[in-house]
Amino acid sequence: MLTEIETERYTIRGRSLGGMYTALHVPELDALFDCGAALRSGCAARNLFLSHAHVDHVGALPTLLGLRGLTGVERPLRVFAPAPVAEELNGALAGFGRLHRWPLEVEAIGLRAGDEYKVRADMWVRAFQTFHPVPALGYQFFRRVDKLREEFKHLPGHEIGRLRREGADIFDTAEHLELAYATDTLPEVLRHTPSIQRSRVAIVECTFLDARKPLDKARAGCHIHLHELLKYADGFENEALILMHFSQLYRPAEVHRLLAERLPPALAARTHPLAPPDGDWWD
Repeated sequence: MLTEIETERYTIRGRSLGGMYTALHVPELDALFDCGAALRSGCAARNLFLSHAHVDHVGALPTLLGLRGLTGVERPLRVFAPAPVAEELNGALAGFGRLHRWPLEVEAIGLRAGDEYKVRADMWVRAFQTFHPVPALGYQFFRRVDKLREEFKHLPGHEIGRLRREGADIFDTAEHLELAYATDTLPEVLRHTPSIQRSRVAIVECTFLDARKPLDKARAGCHIHLHELLKYADGFENEALILMHFSQLYRPAEVHRLLAERLPPALAARTHPLAPPDGDWWD
């Protein structure tokens, strides 16, 4: 079952269940995040951002490429991934292409932590380090906006125009943090990349929610436990915090209940679990 979450600026739709599948679509960014399931509603998206190459995050990529062919999408899918993953991606797809009797290829773009890429005229993405046993990245989307320096604000428009034409340094560049995506990682990612908590929207894994999974076991698998996430609760400035990648230990209704009970009220009001409101994960 797809879950759809509407925030003020962005729509997040998809499904995520720890160890089984994670696949999200944000249409306003023309972007997919991970591909553990093939989302038909997002199969025409221009970009796919892979966090890492575990099967529950990349295993449905051949199906997604097949869907793109069936629906007439001609431009190649642009896949951003940790550099070691990007280097292997088309080779891995080649075998599926031979089985399928049709080439399955992508435009693979390898990134390392700190790398930036302009994904469209008004939007950039920056890769950041996540903490998992395999090569893994998170992604920060941001806009760059030129702001007139204070000492020039009194000038009339024609004078500002003249200075711009002459190449004068009259602007400061500000970053507007739009959306951050971090999954399959230790919670230290929030300390190493504080921009996650300042983004308009943050999508963060929270695999375990209570004592059914001891904290040391969660850390051994490099996943976030709610007990540790709570230590960072005061730092979340986001308009919307999307939590996802919940363990099969919990039914969807339990996820909603435990988050409502354990998160501070002010944060709970801005938090949206990527989980059906009731029923089971496969309903």
